[in-house]
Amino acid sequence: MEYTEVKIVLNPVLPSREVLIYELAELGFDSFTDEEQGLNAYIPSQHLNIQQLEQVFNQIKAHETQLSFEINTIEDKNWNEVWESNFQPITIEDKCIVKAPFHQVDKHYAYEIEINPQMSFGTGHHETTYLMMTELLEMDFKNKEVLDMGSGTGILAILASKLGAKHIDAIDIEEWAYNNALENVANNATANITVFLGDAKLIEPKKEIYDVVIANINRNILLQDMHHYVASMKTNANLLLSGFYTTDTSVLIHHAETLGLKLHHQREKNTWCMLHFRK
Repeated sequence: MEYTEVKIVLNPVLPSREVLIYELAELGFDSFTDEEQGLNAYIPSQHLNIQQLEQVFNQIKAHETQLSFEINTIEDKNWNEVWESNFQPITIEDKCIVKAPFHQVDKHYAYEIEINPQMSFGTGHHETTYLMMTELLEMDFKNKEVLDMGSGTGILAILASKLGAKHIDAIDIEEWAYNNALENVANNATANITVFLGDAKLIEPKKEIYDVVIANINRNILLQDMHHYVASMKTNANLLLSGFYTTDTSVLIHHAETLGLKLHHQREKNTWCMLHFRK
């Protein structure tokens, strides 16, 4: 398969690089490598939309970031080697470590998650995943029914399983994420996770069955589908939302309140936010 490489130079590099990775993943870019002055992003050439790409770059520039880029067509490459050279283990609150199969870790952590990222988004490195995992580690999951929307690699569902959840439904609309989550669920021996390919329509028939709903997606999808999440939640259930900027919190909180939810906790990291509601 022919790929397109977009070499991007940023000033400042952080937090712009992390924001840009998230935005480009939404456009179909499926792998990234960190560079000292920015990053390289890769996408199947047939999926590249220059107009959408320029819109994202203009959004980044609007936040007083200097950005330049170069587009190259490249031959197919061994993407696993790309990931292995760039994906480093990450620890969450010194309680949980996220590692790839090729990592050797000496220190013992209460929870160890093995993720083969391939080209999926969700390894714990992005702020939204980190915020969600930090919140999950402080919650009681014993015998809980859990829903993970936009599950990506399956990392949040896997952590919920390791924290004692009874069963987890993990749903993602992207086929590559679905397949990667199946692999990661098997590698972590978390057989109580069922992975589905689809969107919020899959949960429409499920009324008041979940104790915890996790949704790490983006602002627009959260606003669009939040009523489905709430309908699937039991009374006193928890809803965790992330995947949006801190500037989006007010509109999300207002919408949640119109659906009968109350804000329980809020976390922020760089320009990103996590909101924890209760029904």
